[in-house]
Amino acid sequence: MRKSLIAVAAAGLTLSLAACGGGTPSNTGSPATTGGATPASPAASPEASAPAGSGSLTIWVDETRIDAFKTLGDSFSKATGVTLDVVQKPSQDIKTDFIAQAPTGEGPDLIVGAHDWVGDLQANGVISPVELGDKASGFNELAIKGFTYDGQLYGVPYAIENIALVRNNGMVKDTPATFDELIAQGKAVSGADFPIVIQQGPDGDAYHLYPVQSSFGAPVFKTDASGAYTAELGMGGPEGTKFAEYLKKLADEKVVSASIGADQAKQAFLDQKTPYMITGPWNVKPFQDAGIDVSVLAVPSAGGQPAAPFLGVQGVYLSSQSKNALVANQFIEYMTTPEAQDALYELGGREPALTESAAKVDDPILKGFAEAGKDGQPMPALPEMGAVWTFWGGAQVSIISGKADPATAWAEMVKNIQAKF
Repeated sequence: MRKSLIAVAAAGLTLSLAACGGGTPSNTGSPATTGGATPASPAASPEASAPAGSGSLTIWVDETRIDAFKTLGDSFSKATGVTLDVVQKPSQDIKTDFIAQAPTGEGPDLIVGAHDWVGDLQANGVISPVELGDKASGFNELAIKGFTYDGQLYGVPYAIENIALVRNNGMVKDTPATFDELIAQGKAVSGADFPIVIQQGPDGDAYHLYPVQSSFGAPVFKTDASGAYTAELGMGGPEGTKFAEYLKKLADEKVVSASIGADQAKQAFLDQKTPYMITGPWNVKPFQDAGIDVSVLAVPSAGGQPAAPFLGVQGVYLSSQSKNALVANQFIEYMTTPEAQDALYELGGREPALTESAAKVDDPILKGFAEAGKDGQPMPALPEMGAVWTFWGGAQVSIISGKADPATAWAEMVKNIQAKF
């Protein structure tokens, strides 16, 4: 399927762009709604928006996406005559360098990045809203929500990923409905040193524990009636305390440890010392290469509510300082097409954000991650999230290591985070 979809992407690009036109330039500041209710802008003709050979764009991507976007860029360039200069930047540098360079006019027209950058990018005035009109309704609602900030859409999403429960089918065949039952099952497996592993390490790892925490009704932030995050913490109260106490139980059951980081957890699964691991799609191939038959499942609830992992959404942002906004908007429009979304799935192996493309995915592993993420929430893009990360992992490690009383440590964490707002 992969080669055929890429061929379709290249062959269908000219037609898709003719249908898209250029639309209204993305830097006009027009709002886009998550439900796609905003009327579509009058489409300009392809000749008017991007005459063949008349423009060029620069897009920054990281080392994990350079090949995919070069291939996509070649198809786009052949169809439109617009040169897409795909520049590789270290993943840790894209956001900071873009914020520094865009105001000087030296930055790119477009960048590829995570949705949770949107708060910082918008606060620094370096991105423009994008106008998708009724095309927004064709995307996964949570993907659109991830790139929406203060009621405006600031990027076009193309891929979604989340963590889930990965099971070694050679060690266990069926998975219980609750986390406590899963632990009991895992402890009874012959040869298993751990019932399940969740990576932590000396600094903690709140991201990998979040499905368990959210099942107690203790989300990182509360949401408003529209489902958007507010700056009010949701981790306090009795729900947060119950999770903190359960976290100590997980440490006692050898599920989490400050000595088990990402590498140690992965190796334990590879060595078949545990039947389960909470991890993401990035670890599945090494497991399969080692000859382990795996299934991907939703994380069972520990606290009675759905276990909701964070969702990471990848997409393309438009620079507010682009000198080629009309041409750049044509690439934004192209990113909304099945041709582009299909090709990026085939090249990158992540669930497409466009629902039409996602429906074509027949990989049981990716379908498992998608099912596990159906109750998930995009990683918060609020600036306040920086304060959360500062204290969150440390508080969890103090509980896991037994250095602090769970309820006391959790209450102190909440107090410290709120003091930074």
